[in-house]
Amino acid sequence: MPRITARSVPEHREAQRRAILDATRELLAAAPDVEPTFADIAAKAGLARPSIYHYFPSREDLFRAVVVEALPRWREAITEAVEEHDDPLARVAAYADANLQLVAEGEHAVISALASFSPRAFADPWVAQMHGELLEPLVAALRDADVAEPDVVAELVNAVVHKASALIEGGADVATVRGAVRGLLAPDARP
Repeated sequence: MPRITARSVPEHREAQRRAILDATRELLAAAPDVEPTFADIAAKAGLARPSIYHYFPSREDLFRAVVVEALPRWREAITEAVEEHDDPLARVAAYADANLQLVAEGEHAVISALASFSPRAFADPWVAQMHGELLEPLVAALRDADVAEPDVVAELVNAVVHKASALIEGGADVATVRGAVRGLLAPDARP
């Protein structure tokens, strides 16, 4: 019988589950082009490979669990950054900047890798809804700024963020890209 390393069995199980999720995220962030195996994940988590099956019967289940954790964390980071500002256009810039910070930290690489390795993990209606909700703080800021067609403009801002993300992931200097996007979305550049 495995040795329990926490005060209780439920705490031990949660610690093991957490170690598996963290190891998966770390492996995906470090090498987004390489789909980690359960053996890779177990080694990184310090567990025996069969232990993973007690928590996640398949890689699909594991990858979905990582997605389910990642999207709310992403939304929370964006929402916190946006809510730090009263000026609506500063909130638009904060939305872009928070997204680019997450990209620089490797979060986008993890999500992109998961979408590539496990498209069914994104097919869940809850995941699609959560992904769609990522735009809500931006649309609200644009509405507050009295921008015409805030939904359309949000998609355009998001296109800039996606291109800037690709530049960062391609090796461009993070500070340069973030500065350029801030300049583009600055209040004096308002259309």
